[in-house]
Amino acid sequence: MFTRTKKRTVQFKAPFTLTGLQGVYPAGDYDVSDDEEQITGISWLAYRRVSTMIEVASGNKKSLVDIDPSELDAALEKDKLLAVPGL
Repeated sequence: MFTRTKKRTVQFKAPFTLTGLQGVYPAGDYDVSDDEEQITGISWLAYRRVSTMIEVASGNKKSLVDIDPSELDAALEKDKLLAVPGL
């Protein structure tokens, strides 16, 4: 089965936490990788996400942590609301 990895950078303007991460992480830019596998048996090219990982640093060590993509999306939306003045 054919798989691919899509990479993106997300930005948090406030400290955040996600299930699977130990403690609270500071605001900043974080690299996220989405692994997708090709869906076979259909007449067009399509993929489905099979895992999402965020790269975090702990001391001098960087690691990829498997996270829930919907939880990441919710945390980013919450972060946007925190960044809006007056809310």
